[in-house]
Amino acid sequence: MPHHKSAKKALRQSEKRRLRNRMFKSRVKTEIKKFLAYLEQGDLEKAETQLRATQSLLHKGVNKGIFHWRTAGNKISKLFIKLNKAKEKLQVESAQAQ
Repeated sequence: MPHHKSAKKALRQSEKRRLRNRMFKSRVKTEIKKFLAYLEQGDLEKAETQLRATQSLLHKGVNKGIFHWRTAGNKISKLFIKLNKAKEKLQVESAQAQ
């Protein structure tokens, strides 16, 4: 346990930050799961709007210092790759149906 006044304050601040970061990361994970659920359902329009919202959240997390910019970039890139593969798959299926 801290003995000095400044150390006690630092402990309080770090605990607040930890809880805020944890809440934010949990929110981002939930948004990613929503995006993946829309992809599974095949609803590409909703998936795309959800991806934009998730991308915005990740960028906000970078600005707040919660995520490293490369980590956020990698997550966004992987999600866009999944969306593009789903779109490509839909185009191939529609082309084969004709």
